[in-house]
Amino acid sequence: MAKVELKQPIVNEISEAINGAASVVVVDYRGLTVAEDTQLRKQLREAGISYKVYKNTLVSRAVEGTEFESLREVLEGPSAFAISTDDATAPARVLAEFAKKAPKLEIKAGVVEGTYYDANGMKEISSIPSRDVLLGRLFGSMQSPITNLARVLNQIAENGGEAVAKEETAEAPAEETAETTAE
Repeated sequence: MAKVELKQPIVNEISEAINGAASVVVVDYRGLTVAEDTQLRKQLREAGISYKVYKNTLVSRAVEGTEFESLREVLEGPSAFAISTDDATAPARVLAEFAKKAPKLEIKAGVVEGTYYDANGMKEISSIPSRDVLLGRLFGSMQSPITNLARVLNQIAENGGEAVAKEETAEAPAEETAETTAE
């Protein structure tokens, strides 16, 4: 059996992993202790992110002709790959947060929703809140005016419409005086 035939299943595995991925982030993990690596893998797994070390040459073959092909330029030295199919910014967020505690972890680059970002770009991506947080903020901001309207309507109902009646009576004399002076 030729070496290429032995490597083809791994290339296929990588291709399947990145097929339909929202993002792929490449990191240099040199210098991480076994404990740090274990902790990182646990955090990524809990966030629904696949994290694996592959040979650069096999990844290079697997990404050829895909939206992740731009990652080939950073495939030097030891590389690990964090792949997310759901939350496009999750790998960058988790890896950047972990790198604060383990500075040896270096984000090389990534492709997020089809766009290539270098290490600096990935730092910017890591500051974007998760989709759930953004949706929560959106719904919270939409709910606020509705809640305020409900409070006002509730106060009017509790006062038996007095607030509305006071406003009408306050405006009525002003209109009457305007009419009488015009005559």
